[in-house]
Amino acid sequence: MGLREDLERFREVGDERRPDLAEFIREGDLSGSSRDRVRIPVKLVDLPSFEYSQRDMGGVGQGQGGTPQPGQPVDVPGDPGDADGDGDEDGDPGEDGGEHGYYEMDPEEFAQELDEELGLDLQPKGKRVVEEVEGDYTELTRAGPNSTLDFEQLFKRGLKRKLATDFDENYVREACRVAGADVRDVFEFCRADNVLVSLAWIREAYAELEEEGVDLDEYADFDEFAERVARETVTARIRRDGLQDVPFRREDERYRQPEVVEKRQKNVVVVNIRDVSGSMRKTKRELVERTFTPLDWYLTGKYDEAAFRYVAHDAEAWEVERGEFFGIRSGGGTRISSAYALAAEILEEYPWSEWNRYVFAAGDSENSSNDTVENVVPMMREIPANLHAYVETQPGGNTINATHAEEVERELADRGNVVVARVAGAEDVPDAIRKILSTEADR
Repeated sequence: MGLREDLERFREVGDERRPDLAEFIREGDLSGSSRDRVRIPVKLVDLPSFEYSQRDMGGVGQGQGGTPQPGQPVDVPGDPGDADGDGDEDGDPGEDGGEHGYYEMDPEEFAQELDEELGLDLQPKGKRVVEEVEGDYTELTRAGPNSTLDFEQLFKRGLKRKLATDFDENYVREACRVAGADVRDVFEFCRADNVLVSLAWIREAYAELEEEGVDLDEYADFDEFAERVARETVTARIRRDGLQDVPFRREDERYRQPEVVEKRQKNVVVVNIRDVSGSMRKTKRELVERTFTPLDWYLTGKYDEAAFRYVAHDAEAWEVERGEFFGIRSGGGTRISSAYALAAEILEEYPWSEWNRYVFAAGDSENSSNDTVENVVPMMREIPANLHAYVETQPGGNTINATHAEEVERELADRGNVVVARVAGAEDVPDAIRKILSTEADR
């Protein structure tokens, strides 16, 4: 391998390489990002280069101290093992961290890559009508300016009428030659045979035949006539003789109008709920942040407009800013229904007819006695939302009274918009996110 190929390979290895999103979500530093900018740290690798030494190294091709004997160590300035050189000082290898830069992406790119990473396919629906515009001229009306008259529709309607009302004149004239049949008899026979001829036309035909002296007793009855004479279809006559005329009527006129197209904006409001009671220690709080933060980024990238509201609760609930949401810790008890009551009030500001809604709650599944079944579950049924998700964080395994997640699963098993995800450690976070978002995508 030549020097150029070696350098190109080194460049490839040394390019800014960022971890895949699943690894970043599990282990990366999420704090350096904002809602509008996701920053993923990447290790930078310096490319090698040749430099001229500034020292006086002697003549070209000359060694130092004479020619070394075979097996004799060569003293190279700058060698770490050279006591006289300028090599590295003593120290444990690998103590210094590598230099890091950042790969930045907007939430839309993050959402696209997370879709690929986790195999998701969430296609948000627009709800709020923001504009009505004229689309293609596909609507038809009975009135309009002449410039919008649809000649194709006019011709089709006229042709349809001709095909429906035209008849084989020779066939009817022959039917007038049935012995003993009068005008009324011929008319009733033709109508029974789906020949749309008028009584007046048959009367005129009879008169013409009598004038011409044609034998009117050619057929003994209509049965013999039907056996001997075949009726020619309209289609066959048009193919043979061509189309001479098409009867147009005013009622056949149709005018094209532009279709009114509603442009809908894809809006979403996300209510994030977190248990901040005394049992939610640091590790649990970090798992909530590691799960909720990528969800916020993802939904920001998927929707045209995204609003986020944050609710903290112990026995009571209150709204907080995002900056303090993940760090709050209280010494109080836990009553999850207080958070859902506040969430319902918040969502009144975002009409269900105009906004997509997500309610994400997280905690360690501890709740006051009977609060889940008697209060939380009925509220989750009553609050219209694309998705209700509960994230259980229990790093050390469930305690005896940590039953909220289990009760939600059992009581709301009939609901397609409710999902429970369990996160015991950072390694579970990508799967939890996949489970939450795939539930919405499946619906």
